[in-house]
Amino acid sequence: MGYHHVAVADLDPTPDRPSVQRSVSDAAGLENVAVNRYEVEPGEAVPLAYHYHDEQEEVFYVLSGTLSVETPDETYEVAPDEAFVVEPASPQRAHVPESADERAVALVVGAPAVDDVHAYDDESGGGRGENGNAGAESEDGRGDQ
Repeated sequence: MGYHHVAVADLDPTPDRPSVQRSVSDAAGLENVAVNRYEVEPGEAVPLAYHYHDEQEEVFYVLSGTLSVETPDETYEVAPDEAFVVEPASPQRAHVPESADERAVALVVGAPAVDDVHAYDDESGGGRGENGNAGAESEDGRGDQ
């Protein structure tokens, strides 16, 4: 049997991210699921790029603030105590608009924990990251969530 008690607030943020990411799955040594807590200030994004996954399902559970999730069809506003689910092959970019009054805090779960992320190029000519770049490189080999 194995158990892990993780004090998330004590975890060091993952470096080189567009927002504060604290990896619960890394701290607990999880191999089958990616679990991250994000603190996203106005003007910041959760992923490194507008992207999609081949196999990974993602759930964004908002703890506070409002998270915007951009898709090819529309942008969804996800409020506290709401979840937004992204199925495989569904492009998305989660962020907090610059015009927002407060940051959002969200728990994001992705499974399986695989490196199957791809930059999404929409019809207007480019996938967009937080700075307009199309790179969707994973920092931990387990997807760009």
